[in-house]
Amino acid sequence: MTFNEQLITIGMGILGVQLFRWLPFWIFPANRPIPEYIRYLGKVLPAAMFGMLIIYCYKNVDITSGYHGAPDFIAGAVVLGLHFWKKNMFLSMAVGTLLYMVLVQNVFV
Repeated sequence: MTFNEQLITIGMGILGVQLFRWLPFWIFPANRPIPEYIRYLGKVLPAAMFGMLIIYCYKNVDITSGYHGAPDFIAGAVVLGLHFWKKNMFLSMAVGTLLYMVLVQNVFV
């Protein structure tokens, strides 16, 4: 890539990010009520997204060989327990990821 192509690529990336950050404020201004359908999506989509994430995380676990998915299920149980205890999504995901990496790299070698 030439220098001009790099500048154009960076500029397009910046424009794309900014466009999608401003778009909701243009479509739904503060002086108009948010449509009920959009409110409904705001309530159900986070749970659906995490449901899909859980399926994605466990889709390749093979319980018939090796450690039978033990690091995956241990880390998942810790995430679940920590989230119910602290009610902090970032904390539970960070601790679960860290625990999973420790288990995979040090314990279940």
